[in-house]
Amino acid sequence: MQTHDAKRVEIVIEAPLQGRLTDALSAADVTGYTIVPVKGGSGRSGRWTREGQIGRSGMVVVICLIRPDRLDDLLKAAFAVVEPHIGVVSITDAQVLRAERF
Repeated sequence: MQTHDAKRVEIVIEAPLQGRLTDALSAADVTGYTIVPVKGGSGRSGRWTREGQIGRSGMVVVICLIRPDRLDDLLKAAFAVVEPHIGVVSITDAQVLRAERF
């Protein structure tokens, strides 16, 4: 099968900011993403878990697969939301089938 170059962007952000992030992505014409709840992790502040938290607190991961030429627009939109808050943005090279979907 033929594969096509893409970029995979993972944005870990506080759950209450999820709507603001997805709105910013939509405004940048990023139409595809997947949101995954985060159960816990460890970072500069040490270990944490979602257990015992009330409401929408905690973290989510927003995963995007995008054509390489569209990466800068996505990053500008995401960074505007993530920069003043807790969050991590990572970018990896990916290969996709059906490039027309991206």
